[in-house]
Amino acid sequence: MKRPRLVILDAYATNPGDLSWAPIEKLADCTIHDRTAPADVAARAGNADAVMLNKARLDAQAIAQAPNLKYVGILATGWNTVDLDAAYRRGLVVTNVPGYSSDSVAQHTFALLLELTNHVGQHATDVRAGGWSRNPDYCYRLTPQIELAGLTLGIVGYGQIGQAVARIGRAFGMRILAHRRHTGTPPPVDVEYVSLDRLFSESDVVSLHCPLSPATTGLVNGQRLALMKPSAFLVNTARGPLLVEHDVAAALRNGTIAGAALDVLSTEPPAPDNPLLSAPNCLVTPHLAWATAAARKRLIDMAADNYRAFLDGKPIHCVPFP
Repeated sequence: MKRPRLVILDAYATNPGDLSWAPIEKLADCTIHDRTAPADVAARAGNADAVMLNKARLDAQAIAQAPNLKYVGILATGWNTVDLDAAYRRGLVVTNVPGYSSDSVAQHTFALLLELTNHVGQHATDVRAGGWSRNPDYCYRLTPQIELAGLTLGIVGYGQIGQAVARIGRAFGMRILAHRRHTGTPPPVDVEYVSLDRLFSESDVVSLHCPLSPATTGLVNGQRLALMKPSAFLVNTARGPLLVEHDVAAALRNGTIAGAALDVLSTEPPAPDNPLLSAPNCLVTPHLAWATAAARKRLIDMAADNYRAFLDGKPIHCVPFP
């Protein structure tokens, strides 16, 4: 039987060469592109039976120009990179990879938060520059040191990642508030489900872990920021457009909030004049919370499992129709 033709449009972010695509290559004749410019998506997907992608965008035009396409595998959890209306009108199966990076993203969330509270990098850099050697005292502090125990952690989005963040927060002795869309299942005994406004007003740390949708775009705006304590921190390892970036930058400049730590921005890579790149007390990392080697290996293995299940006629992890 003829093997299906599978194209990976943007392989480099998932696997820059330190891992193997063998689990997927066993299932199809694979053409693997490190990156694909938007203008080249339609041509590269045109003869494929299956396409896998991470941040490359598969729009209605590209789908229409791929007559043999039957399967789209998203190498991520979010599915905003695929025109689902066009895909499902064509009868395509679209899958994603949920949960592969939950522990890694939760870990990075606290790496960001601890940098806001302890400024380890700043102090280590100053020591290397001779600051400790010149200091008359046995210790010194460039910034206040903030203890997490007893503070309130507000988690927006209580799926797998949000729950992993809550577990770490509890280990630090933090009080946990959470906001989620579906509250039919009671929360754990040490987590309280609350409204967004209450979460923003009571939390010392607000951490975003909700999906991007029309309902959540611009969720963190000037009005919500005004509810926060001036000592509070904002952490976003979810999606950049959850924030109104100019409002967040203004809140940091005006002291409305104490700091922000962001792994995602509205446009990636960002324009040099993105206001958050120059905002005070704002840490920005380049969308790497998901990218530990362990998480990326799980991603490849799960993507292979998804495609194998599709070939067997029993697809799994299908993205729901919008």
